Amino acid sequence: MSGPTVLLWLDAAAVYQHAAERAGLSPKVDLVTLGGRDVPDPSLLARVDALLAWRVPPGTLAHAPRLRWIQALTAGVEGWLDRPDLAPEVTLTCARGTHRVQMPENILAALFHLTKPFAAASLDQRESRWTSRVSTPLAGKTLGILGLGAVGREVARKAAALDLTVIGTRLRSGPVPHVTQVFGPEATDTVLGRADFVLLLLPVTGETRDLIDRRRLSAMRPEAYLLNFARGALVVDADLVAAVRSGTIAGAVLDVFRTEPLPPEHPFWTTPGITVLPHLGGLHPARDEQVARLFVDNLTRFVAGEPLAEVVDRKRGY
Repeated sequence: MSGPTVLLWLDAAAVYQHAAERAGLSPKVDLVTLGGRDVPDPSLLARVDALLAWRVPPGTLAHAPRLRWIQALTAGVEGWLDRPDLAPEVTLTCARGTHRVQMPENILAALFHLTKPFAAASLDQRESRWTSRVSTPLAGKTLGILGLGAVGREVARKAAALDLTVIGTRLRSGPVPHVTQVFGPEATDTVLGRADFVLLLLPVTGETRDLIDRRRLSAMRPEAYLLNFARGALVVDADLVAAVRSGTIAGAVLDVFRTEPLPPEHPFWTTPGITVLPHLGGLHPARDEQVARLFVDNLTRFVAGEPLAEVVDRKRGY
């Protein structure tokens, strides 16, 4: 095999291998599969040109001198960027955009959970108890999105169809379809103060880590809710618990956490007003097939020597 060696280092490797084969790439590359918990032979690492993986053990990349490209399977890549063995000449690409359908639907479900008494009615049914309840309309409310990327823009499109007013922040200036006002990150407090629901869709960077702390939570309205479907490190846990318990904000729906699974002793579990979700935001029955399409597109580009898609800007952190 004269083509590049591509290591598929994950348990679902067959999905990606078959996608590459269907694209006619098998004769052009040496595809090697390895289980996520398996340890590669040093001779294999020495000849790897490209890598697809969730994560790899510390120090592993230092033993892959020919490595030129890593395809991450997630949109967030702080785990890769924090590695001291990630050489500057290695191109890192992420799975940005592969959550564009399922995550907005789960976010909308969270909004309905906060405003419609279906969960309470389900608990009533267990005891054959009829309780009169009234749902709160979403129409006319304001959704503030911190991070108007691919997912944020799709959420905005769907939310606008529900007659929600959408405002938000992004680094680049200019209008965004279905968003009434677009602000720069410096106006984050403005969005916090105007929104009934604050949705976090930001990557973790030096500027965004611990962004939602006591001061930021105080900028929110007492009747507002925080929704975090991005990264747990955006929020200072203790400050959020204190804000909900004190009534500084009404509550939160959290799908991501600093430590996952969330430890059973964590106060998020037992704080009234906080809903804990098991990181279901980006999951999809065919998620690997979705990421495989991106991988195959990039592998085709890699073999042809063309620029890769969804390249991570290391300075920005995403």
